[in-house]
Amino acid sequence: MKNGCPGAAALKGAQKLKIKICPECGGEIEIFSKDVCGECKCGFVAYNDSQNCIQWCAYAKECVGDEIYEKFTKKNEPENGEKEK
Repeated sequence: MKNGCPGAAALKGAQKLKIKICPECGGEIEIFSKDVCGECKCGFVAYNDSQNCIQWCAYAKECVGDEIYEKFTKKNEPENGEKEK
C-alpha cells in the first residue's frame, strides 16, 4: 500500500495552501501542506495542525521518506530557530 497510500498524497503530491489568521496582529500566515510551520510578518509562528499519516502510520517513514518524516516529527520547533511568542 505504500505506493498508493492516500494519507501521504498531500505530503508527496501538489502542495495545498492554508491561510491562518495571526492571533497577535491579525495578519495572514500562509502554511503549505508540506510545511511544519509558518511565520507571520510580525514574527509569530503558527504550526500546521492538520492531521497526517505520519502521526499514526507505522510505515510513514518508509512511505514519505526521511526528509518529510523528520520535518513532521520534530518537537514543534520552528524551522528558523525562533521560539513562538
